[in-house]
Amino acid sequence: MNILSIVLQSILALMFLMAGIGKISGAKMHVEGFNKWRLPQWFRVVTGIVEFVGAAAMVIGFWEPSWAAAGALLLGVTSIGGIMTHVRVKDSFKDTFMIVLLGVLSFAVFFIHISKLSEFPGFN
Repeated sequence: MNILSIVLQSILALMFLMAGIGKISGAKMHVEGFNKWRLPQWFRVVTGIVEFVGAAAMVIGFWEPSWAAAGALLLGVTSIGGIMTHVRVKDSFKDTFMIVLLGVLSFAVFFIHISKLSEFPGFN
């Protein structure tokens, strides 16, 4: 399970790091997406920060599994919000697939490390 977890955490860290930085920096694709979804631009920045923090937690989770569990839960819940947004505006499955996949991977990492969540700083 350790190798699987490392691979999944790496994928999640890279994908959400790229997405988070793109949203924070105001990349054209993300600005247009939030306009299409009728969401305010300040929410794009907040979402980018949440994704960036989740990606950082995935990286810290290589050494401290409780961070992987917490970060995966954060990214999984964020993915649910993204899926609901795509469904709300009736996006195609092609447009929605990536966030669905990232959500599944996030919850997979969460369930791999769920027993370590109680060791997360502030939980004990």
